Amino acid sequence: MWQANCRRMHNLADWISVTVMGGCVGRSRTDGQGSAHGSTRSKKRGARNEPLKKERPKWKSEYPMTEGQLRSKRDEFWDTAPAFDGRKEIWDALRAAALALECNDLELAQAIVDGACITLPHGSLTESYDELGNRYQLPAYTLAPPINLINETSSESKQSEGTQKQAQPPVCREEFQLRVRLSTGKDLRLTASLADSIAVLKKQLEKQEDIEVIRQRWFFSGKLLTDKTRLQDAKIQKDYVVQVIVNVNP
Repeated sequence: MWQANCRRMHNLADWISVTVMGGCVGRSRTDGQGSAHGSTRSKKRGARNEPLKKERPKWKSEYPMTEGQLRSKRDEFWDTAPAFDGRKEIWDALRAAALALECNDLELAQAIVDGACITLPHGSLTESYDELGNRYQLPAYTLAPPINLINETSSESKQSEGTQKQAQPPVCREEFQLRVRLSTGKDLRLTASLADSIAVLKKQLEKQEDIEVIRQRWFFSGKLLTDKTRLQDAKIQKDYVVQVIVNVNP
């Protein structure tokens, strides 16, 4: 199934590369080291810049992960990455390059990087810089699937999910006032328990502040909280502060 999605991802990479780079990224011929001839890469001011390497990072998830879970994890990252440091157009270019690289199209990935004038000190998308010197870091899960990726329809997936449920610690139902700080600068409190998931709290915030769920991105200690995450899972307790980025255009 993973390979079946590669063609769709490849087409998306082509579309993003043309849209983001304004049509300036093309498929040029490459030399033996994979660097593109006739590209639009500009010389960085003494910065080390290596051609993009074909090797992708190898990593293992804390728990067996399905393709749907991996896609959801990636979407969460790419949706929120522009809210941090850096420029949105560079984040878009990195996303397109990552998609092309995962489909083994090193030529297209290199062309996208060149067209966006992105510097790769180590020849990897895990760390890069734009022309203004802004640093961009991509986690391993955005560049490659985990070595313990499983089929969503396999019995192994069902068994793994059952094991995870059994391994989950007992939840606490005692309610407390959770401190929430919005990106708009407003602080407020929500009635919560350690058993509550972020999805439940998002709905509560929507009712209380009229902020649509789709516009909310919750973070704690710099880490994105997914909808299924419970406060107990993230070790969030009373008097802890949770940050919520409110997107203007979801």
